[in-house]
Parts: sequence; structure tokens; C-alpha cells
Amino acid sequence: MNFSSKLIEDAVNEFSKLPGVGKRTALRFVLHLMKQSPDEVNQFSTAFTRLRQELRYCAKCHNVSDKPLCDVCLNPHRDHSTVCVVEDIRDVMAIENTQQYRGVYHVLNGIISPMDGIGPSDLTIESLVQKVAAGEIKEIIMALSTTMEGDTTNFYIYKRLKEYSLTVSTIARGIAIGDELEYADEVTLGRSIINRTPYENSLVIK
Repeated sequence: MNFSSKLIEDAVNEFSKLPGVGKRTALRFVLHLMKQSPDEVNQFSTAFTRLRQELRYCAKCHNVSDKPLCDVCLNPHRDHSTVCVVEDIRDVMAIENTQQYRGVYHVLNGIISPMDGIGPSDLTIESLVQKVAAGEIKEIIMALSTTMEGDTTNFYIYKRLKEYSLTVSTIARGIAIGDELEYADEVTLGRSIINRTPYENSLVIK
């Protein structure tokens, strides 16, 4: 793709770094911004600059937040004895959109994936174990994607928590095997949480 302007080329190259954005789509974005007023473009760029500089993680559940604690953890009407373990912020958003869950979350910020060099120590598993050890949690809901990596992470966490007196459950298999949680429709995901089952029932006995 030939450009008559190095400025346009640089902008297209930056947009095309985004997931799923090719050069043609990136060019459409750039041409759209060129038609906007300087104030609108500045507002656009400022939003992303502030996102990178000011966004923080909740000190309690590791969800993204504008404050030291996220809105879910600060909500006194949520059931703080029930913790839903998810991979990242996308899964929190997906579950919240169902309006079926009233507990709180624990965001792992990834899943165990030896192929990608991600081990248990790279995730927030240790802080989850510490919260359980404090004795305030009655149920852990495993809500990770039904992939091999998700199942591996579920099993590792289950083994770490087995010595504690609490219920460990997993979302019902309304979510197809191999599916990413964020792509499940809200009705299916909501029912999967409501109809969750004891984690032991999902284990294959050899």
C-alpha cells in the first residue's frame, strides 16, 4: 500500500497493530480522524493516554479500576463470601452483562499455558489462596474458558484449595468445550453460572 504522506503511513501502521485490524481498515480509521476537528482528535488521543497512565488494578480482586478498589468490591450489596475466578476483565464484563451473578470476582490475569511460558507464579493464584485461608470465603466458582489451558488452571487451583473448608464449583457445561467465555451469549452464560456444579463432578476418575 503506497502512501502520499509519511504521517498517514505512520498512523496507519499504528492502527494496524491492533488485533484484527488490517491496513485497509486502519486507513479508514485514519481518514475518518482526518475529517474530525482538532479538539475531537485531541480528545480521542487523550482518552488512550489517560487509559495507559491512570488505569490501575483493584488491590483486592485484580480487576481493572479507576480507584484502589473496584466498584464490585466496594459494593456492600454483593455477596463477598462467593468468589468467581475468571481469566481477565473481558470475562468480568461478560458475566456482569448476564445480571445473574451477585458475588465478587478474582481476576487471574491469564491462565496456565506452558506453551506460552505462563506458569502459576505468573498469575494471581497466590493472593486467591491467601483470601481463602483468611476464612471469609464460602464458595469459589471456577469460570475459566473450557479449553485445555483453562481446565489445567482449574485443576491447579482446586488442588491448592483442597485443604480448606469451602465449596469449589464450576460453571455448567452450557458453554461448549473449547469455547472462550467472552464469546458465550448472555443467556447461556447466565444459566451456566446459576446451574454450576461441584468441581469434583467435572474430574475424570482414572
